[in-house]
Amino acid sequence: MKKVALSEMKDDLSRFLRLAEKEEIVITRHGKAAGVLIGFESEDDWFDYRLENDPRFLKRIESARKSLRAGKGIRLEDV
Repeated sequence: MKKVALSEMKDDLSRFLRLAEKEEIVITRHGKAAGVLIGFESEDDWFDYRLENDPRFLKRIESARKSLRAGKGIRLEDV
């Protein structure tokens, strides 16, 4: 993870977007973390990120896990 000052990032954003495809970049303001720049190498990476951070999707996953813990559902091995 790389740290970059906001003032430096503003001067060359396109370069930092390319770097962010490989690693997250912490954006600092006055020496303190203020945000994170996350790049995506492909459209699939963008889709995966959106899905993994969608509260509706996460809620459905948790609901399914609760059902399985309660003994409801079908094991993958039984399909």
